[in-house]
Amino acid sequence: MGMPSGLRLAQLYDEHADALFVHLSNFLREDAVVRDVLQEVFLRLARNATGILHAANPRAYLLRLAHNLAIDTFRRRETRSRREADFAAAALLEGGAVNSVPSADAAEQALGGLPEEQRLVVHLKIWEDLTFAEIAEVLAIPANTAASRHRYALAKLRATLPDTATAIE
Repeated sequence: MGMPSGLRLAQLYDEHADALFVHLSNFLREDAVVRDVLQEVFLRLARNATGILHAANPRAYLLRLAHNLAIDTFRRRETRSRREADFAAAALLEGGAVNSVPSADAAEQALGGLPEEQRLVVHLKIWEDLTFAEIAEVLAIPANTAASRHRYALAKLRATLPDTATAIE
């Protein structure tokens, strides 16, 4: 099947781009990279809409597509980061300074401290209001694994933010 009409594609963008942006931000952490991946999601959708036309949940389908593209991007960036880290380590050994990073608020810091796979499940569960079955589809993992990651994340958040962790369940 061809691409959806321009109007339908624009409607999908309007309905889902913000959610995709937030999801990708949790994974990629750089707005410019997130925007590039988001653009790629909709370019791919414009080229081939077969998957979304048959999707029971278009948002879950788009989240899965975005997640897969983010993984590809992350892998490319990880390779580049390893090279940059080697150069940075060499500079530090030669007496270079490290820029200090401003501290984030407690909630953002706690979420950022979660392992990536747990942080993504928490995001999809809370902000996207997906079921564990839908999260499993988006992340290509079993539903039980999604539920376990959510449970482990909540336990870690409770330990880090004892007064607020129950509010996120």
